[in-house]
Amino acid sequence: MIPHPDKAVLDELFPYIQRYQELASRHGINDIFQDNGGKILQVLLVTGLTILPGREGNDAIDEEGNEYELKSVNIELTKSFSTHHHINPRIIHKYRQVNWIFAVYRSINLIAIYKLTPTDLEFFYSQWETTWHSRGGKDINNPKIPLRYVMEHGDLLYAADK
Repeated sequence: MIPHPDKAVLDELFPYIQRYQELASRHGINDIFQDNGGKILQVLLVTGLTILPGREGNDAIDEEGNEYELKSVNIELTKSFSTHHHINPRIIHKYRQVNWIFAVYRSINLIAIYKLTPTDLEFFYSQWETTWHSRGGKDINNPKIPLRYVMEHGDLLYAADK
C-alpha cells in the first residue's frame, strides 16, 4: 500500500494532537477522539468544572461540589441535544438533582455554552415521566432537547463572539 500524500500533513500535526491528549489526560479524559472527549475538555476548561470519573452518574462537578450533566451539539449536524438511551423515572430523578451544561458547536468550534437548572428543564422531565407511564413502564430511547429551548431558557455562560 502507498500512503496518501496527506499522511505527511498528519505526521506534522500529530505531536500537537498528542499534546492535546496529554492535556486531556490531566483532566480525566482518556481519549479525545471518543465520546466527545476533545469537546468535553474544552467545556471543562472554559467553565472551570472537573470531570467526574466513570460512565455512571453525572459528568462534572464544580468547586462547591455541585454536579452537572454535560451535553454538546454540532449545529452542522442537528439542532437538538441527545439525552439518554434509557430514560425512566430513575434517570429523571437523577437529572432533577443537577444543573445541565449545554455546549453548542459549529463543527469543532465552540460558539456558546448555556446552563439550565432542573426547574428550567422540568417541562421535559414531566413530559418524559408521562410518556414512560403511558407506555407501560417502557424506557424512552434518547429523547431530544431542542437547541431553541436551551437558548430561550438557559443562562448564557460563554459566547465565542464576546
